[in-house]
Amino acid sequence: MESNRIIIGITHGDINGIGYEVILKTLVEPRILESFIPVIYGSPKVAAFYRKHFDIQGLNLNIVNSIEEINHKRVNIINCADDEIKVELGTSTQEAGKASLAALERATDDLKKGALQALVTAPINKKNIQSADFNFPGHTEYLEKKFGTNSPALMMLVNDVMRVAVVTGHIPLDKVSKELTEKLIVEKLIVLNNSLKKDFRIIRPRIAVLGLNPHSGDNGVIGNEEQTVIIPAMKQAEAKGIITVGPYPADGFFGSGNVVKFDAVLAMYHDQGLIPFKTISMDSGVNYTAGLSVIRTSPDHGTAYDIAGQNIASEESFRQAMYLAYDIYQSRNWIEEISVNPLIIEQRSERRERGSRVE
Repeated sequence: MESNRIIIGITHGDINGIGYEVILKTLVEPRILESFIPVIYGSPKVAAFYRKHFDIQGLNLNIVNSIEEINHKRVNIINCADDEIKVELGTSTQEAGKASLAALERATDDLKKGALQALVTAPINKKNIQSADFNFPGHTEYLEKKFGTNSPALMMLVNDVMRVAVVTGHIPLDKVSKELTEKLIVEKLIVLNNSLKKDFRIIRPRIAVLGLNPHSGDNGVIGNEEQTVIIPAMKQAEAKGIITVGPYPADGFFGSGNVVKFDAVLAMYHDQGLIPFKTISMDSGVNYTAGLSVIRTSPDHGTAYDIAGQNIASEESFRQAMYLAYDIYQSRNWIEEISVNPLIIEQRSERRERGSRVE
């Protein structure tokens, strides 16, 4: 690996959605190669189809058979699909599901052996990818099985304004209250707090916690999970040194602009956090999986079959996913460096104290 340039793996996702469109539109920018060595896990044939379909000029892909053969000065692509694979724009097919899984398995194998420093995943179709080898609600759960630590993985949506994490992820709404336990909330708060410190360099994170029920339960009038589960979990977290505030009613919290006062928000279920997040930044938000032993990001949108092949999909979310993966890698390196030499932190702390005394 050369200087600070890191190898980032990219899985092509569903070949019939907007995955290749946002990947190729991002990688055509020459400055990408200043920081990353991109490796697409996908199909050269499909990539060629989309390059021609969208008339993408100036992007030459280096086709290789394995990660060991990549060219550090080029955008690389490893063939993971059947050569007879066929693109059917905007359509969910079994063939596309198989291709999605093949790329994901190959990339995660290289990630596990340390050949990649981060992984960016293009959107999959959560139904057609299902098989004997993939029986998960989505990427997050699959990656948790492969790269999980002693704590649960945490879905976190990130943009320039906010970071929103969720306690329960890809589960039906009628199961949320059953899954929502004091233990689970504490575990997610620990993962979130650690990630804010390690991945985003925030020394003392402040986390806003949302209630589950409308108006945060109105003191038990509209539900009691706030009193019996959420608040006790917050007290447990606070005993561990985690700063939490709430629980806030979700509608008022986002509507009032309180979100900018905190380093992150912990929502109780998927749509509670993702609807306001995507309303604000559908084209630029990033999905980050915290709590893993590896770095994985993705754009915050899906396959978008309805606009596939129309050359109107924005690549900004995918671009931001690549840069966030790079930033997190640099943050983790920095944390590791100062952990080896804690005097660096002490010296910086002393400088801050001297500065405050001068003031």
